[in-house]
Amino acid sequence: MSWLLEPLGYGFMQRGMAAAVIVGILCSVVGCYVVVRSMAFLGDAMAHAILPGVAVAYLLQGNLMLGALVAAIAVALGIGFLSRSGMVREDTAIGILFAAALSLGVALISSIQTYAVDLTHILFGNVLGVTVSDLWLTGGLALIVLALVFVFFKPFLVVSFDPVLAATLRLPVELLRNLLLILLALTIVVSLQAVGVGLVAAMLVTPGATAYLLARRLSTMMIWAGIVGGFSSMAGLYLSYYANIASGAAIVLVATALFLLAFLFAPRRGWLWRALKR
Repeated sequence: MSWLLEPLGYGFMQRGMAAAVIVGILCSVVGCYVVVRSMAFLGDAMAHAILPGVAVAYLLQGNLMLGALVAAIAVALGIGFLSRSGMVREDTAIGILFAAALSLGVALISSIQTYAVDLTHILFGNVLGVTVSDLWLTGGLALIVLALVFVFFKPFLVVSFDPVLAATLRLPVELLRNLLLILLALTIVVSLQAVGVGLVAAMLVTPGATAYLLARRLSTMMIWAGIVGGFSSMAGLYLSYYANIASGAAIVLVATALFLLAFLFAPRRGWLWRALKR
């Protein structure tokens, strides 16, 4: 048991483990909507769209997470506004704003002479650098997002699977859609320090895709996704500690390995199950 307890003897590992588990569960639960609504491209686009907010916050010597949050929400609402009228498809709106935000972020970051050192943790994550205040902020935002997912579970369910029924029931479809985009933006910002911009899309999609192979109901899928995301975060940090590799990458690699196991061996939906049935 010493190999399990040794990393936890360090304070930064304890804080990093707590933050990684919080982020793993949050990304996985919200990511279920990303998977069932085929929004994987949206998650990736919004993850990169926070770059201009980070760059502006850095230039103004402000809070980087606040800058990222403002940029993510602005892009989310922009996507909702452009695609609401039906004149522009949602994937087209995503592509336009993703490219514009990413280009603006790169332009701003390239003007910062020390960006290669100072902003590297935004791109690749730095979960072992989490402070106590960061942990409280991460936990607070995650609690808010998960509480809203629980409160609006049924409306989100109807909007995700049957928009026509949602309109028939007179649900505020556009408001719910924008709220879901904002929750996705919050999730991405919360995840920055754990896995960074480059890998947050993987944590939004991979645990949810794994759970999709294991469950038939959205509620059960979210439970499985939370388990997969939490376990991937813990196992990834241990892998990072002993293999001396980047923590965010290790977490995503573990999540991918679990997805491959589910893809091969999941009851009724796994490749091996289907092959034997044939």
